[in-house]
Amino acid sequence: MSNVYPPVAFYFKLSFSGVSNSADAAFKEATGISMEMDTEEITEGGNNSYKHRVPTSVKFSNLVLKRGLVPQDSEVVQWCMETLSGGLSDLIETKTIILSLLNENGQPLKTWNFVNAWPVKWSASDLNSMNNEIVIETLEFAYSYFKTVKVPVFPTPETN
Repeated sequence: MSNVYPPVAFYFKLSFSGVSNSADAAFKEATGISMEMDTEEITEGGNNSYKHRVPTSVKFSNLVLKRGLVPQDSEVVQWCMETLSGGLSDLIETKTIILSLLNENGQPLKTWNFVNAWPVKWSASDLNSMNNEIVIETLEFAYSYFKTVKVPVFPTPETN
């Protein structure tokens, strides 16, 4: 495959700064990788035919991660529970969440760093005795901003 092919969305890797357990970063889904420019409308005095739209700031959506429910000794879940149950009297510990989209050889094609991330929601899927499904836990994180990291281009067998 060449370096210009559209990558597949199912091959990705996550890691959390300060979390050593690599199994703790195994997720089935990552959503919310988006940003948008907020705008403000300004009406010009005496001109009713249009409004000026000016940029204000960039807004980031929350990063949402989903996986099968893990045992209680998960470092990531422990961080989430401590943050969510600590109230506003405790300092919130932030981490950098690193999400890498991988090529067929497991090498990063694109990497996003979600800086100053902290958990804002934890939930588990509904329990239903009539369904034969895995319990999914959902972790949602707010963050200050994300940045993409340049990754080295690895040669593929077809480019050699």
